[in-house]
Amino acid sequence: MNEIICPHCSKAFKVDESGYAEILKQVHDKEFEKQLKDRLDAAWEERNAAVDLAEAKAQAEIQRTAYEKNTEIQNLNFQLEASKLAQTQAVTTALITIEKERDALIAELKAKEMAQTIAVTQAVNDVTKERDDFKNGFKQLELEKQLAESSLRERYEIQIKDRNEEIERLRDMKTRLSTKMLGETLEQHCETEFNLIRATAFPNAYFEKDNDARTGSKGDYIFKQCDLSGLEIVSIMFEMKNEGEETATKKKNEDFLKELDKDRNEKNCEYAVLVSMLEPESELFNTGIIDVSYRYPKMYVIRPQFFIQIITLLRNAALKSMSYKTELALVKAQNLDITEFEDKLEDFKTTFGRNWRLASEGFEEAIKRIDEAIKDLEKTKEALHKSANNLRLANDKAEDLTVKKLTRGNPTMADKFNLIEGNRAEDGK
Repeated sequence: MNEIICPHCSKAFKVDESGYAEILKQVHDKEFEKQLKDRLDAAWEERNAAVDLAEAKAQAEIQRTAYEKNTEIQNLNFQLEASKLAQTQAVTTALITIEKERDALIAELKAKEMAQTIAVTQAVNDVTKERDDFKNGFKQLELEKQLAESSLRERYEIQIKDRNEEIERLRDMKTRLSTKMLGETLEQHCETEFNLIRATAFPNAYFEKDNDARTGSKGDYIFKQCDLSGLEIVSIMFEMKNEGEETATKKKNEDFLKELDKDRNEKNCEYAVLVSMLEPESELFNTGIIDVSYRYPKMYVIRPQFFIQIITLLRNAALKSMSYKTELALVKAQNLDITEFEDKLEDFKTTFGRNWRLASEGFEEAIKRIDEAIKDLEKTKEALHKSANNLRLANDKAEDLTVKKLTRGNPTMADKFNLIEGNRAEDGK
């Protein structure tokens, strides 16, 4: 049995086990319910307080987060504005630098073009001046050549004129002597003619018949003249042939030339002259002194009226050999001058060609350098275009920059911006 004391009357009473268990059960249920109710009430109050506290904390956290977000957004906006301003300044500075470089390159190109133009102009002027100098020198040489040719032409014309006059005079003499020679032999006539002028024209001359037949043949006459020292000036072997002496057959002058040349060589005479009346109708032998040196050296065929003239001409030619030699030297000198003129002309052509080639190479080099400068400027221009294109692309990228692109790939920033946009949406409601 179990004893239980009443809390009100303080009396003790006993109960059995089943009753005691029932009482404990009743007490326990009531106490439990009471405790449970108290605990539930307390828990509910704690819950409400926790909820209020959580709400307060959440509100405070939201306000703090919103403030931080606003601050971060403002900072980002400031950074974006500063970045745009820096990019604008960089683009402006780059453009100014590029424009300065472009202006400097243009000025340098103009200066180079001006210098090249001046150089080309100077080269052209130098070449033109040198060409004019060569032309003037060539004209001067041409004038000197013309003067020399004119002088020679005048001299030879005078000599031809003198010879023509002599021929006319001899022709006249032929007419005058034609009647005188009738009845005289040709040898007597020639000897008489010579003796008439021997004392005055040929005081130191020898003119005798050739009587030396030791070699098997002989000529008719030999003429020799020496100077005061005994030095031989000129020697002539003469052969006289008269038409009257050959009555059987008619012979020609050609028939006696070979024998006359043989006599000249055997008697060591310088010249050979055939004085002939043969072939009286021949226009060739009737014209005057005929030179047959193309057949035999230093041989002439003449009519009797030219006997004294041939002696005079050959003697004077020998006496004036020094003057002829001097004249020959002068002619050679003139020919040498002409040769030197031709050499100078060839040198002029060569020099002019070389200068022209150098000038052409200079022009080609200048043009090549101009082309290279143009290519360099084209490359610079292309580089400037590329720089401007890159700046344009950079400006387009800067203008296309947004907050979303800045936060792309950053979950934390994306969540914060999403939360801010959600708060803005709720505020809008």
